[in-house]
Amino acid sequence: MKKREVHASVKDEKLVSIRRNQMIKGAVNLFKEKGFHRTTTREIAKAAGFSIGTLYEYIRTKEDVLYLVCDFIYDEVKDRLQNDLEQNSGTLDALKLTIAYFFEVMDDMQDEVLVMYQEVKSLTKDALPYVLKKEMEMVHMFELVISRCVENGDLTLSEKHIRLLAHNIFVQGQMWAFRRWALRKLYTLEEYIDLQTDLLLGSLYNTQNLNTKPLP
Repeated sequence: MKKREVHASVKDEKLVSIRRNQMIKGAVNLFKEKGFHRTTTREIAKAAGFSIGTLYEYIRTKEDVLYLVCDFIYDEVKDRLQNDLEQNSGTLDALKLTIAYFFEVMDDMQDEVLVMYQEVKSLTKDALPYVLKKEMEMVHMFELVISRCVENGDLTLSEKHIRLLAHNIFVQGQMWAFRRWALRKLYTLEEYIDLQTDLLLGSLYNTQNLNTKPLP
């Protein structure tokens, strides 16, 4: 599926990228505080540091801004995970480290993740499938890491189990952001990572006799 084109009257691609990054930063804060529908394009322009007229040189509609926000978030998470996943050795210890790193990225980008989940429903019909496809691509990255563990003999899982475990890892990482109002009262990030890793992988250790010690 092709990336949705957001039209700009400015032809300087570097300048377009700079201005849109400014919009994204300002919009995330506004969407978090007021929601997408209550935020105006004039407010987005002010938060980005330029006029409403300048704003419309780089986008056409407020929905374009929301799309750019969602697209940026997925690209940022994917880029930050890519190197870690490519270096994963296909062992359970390496999988645990990957889970921890993903949760740390979710903590670092918690405002962006929260906005995305609150407002993704407001994307236009032509933009939503593309954004959802990018999420599935990130889930697939975890499928590949889990599959390496299976290939190395560290796990014995069916294809369906691999897919479900990948989705579980992805959702539990994001939950730190959209349930933070409750979770942060109960756990530190480190405690959350340890407990979730135990829930996600602990039964696999026990049923396959791979490690008799509880996960840290």
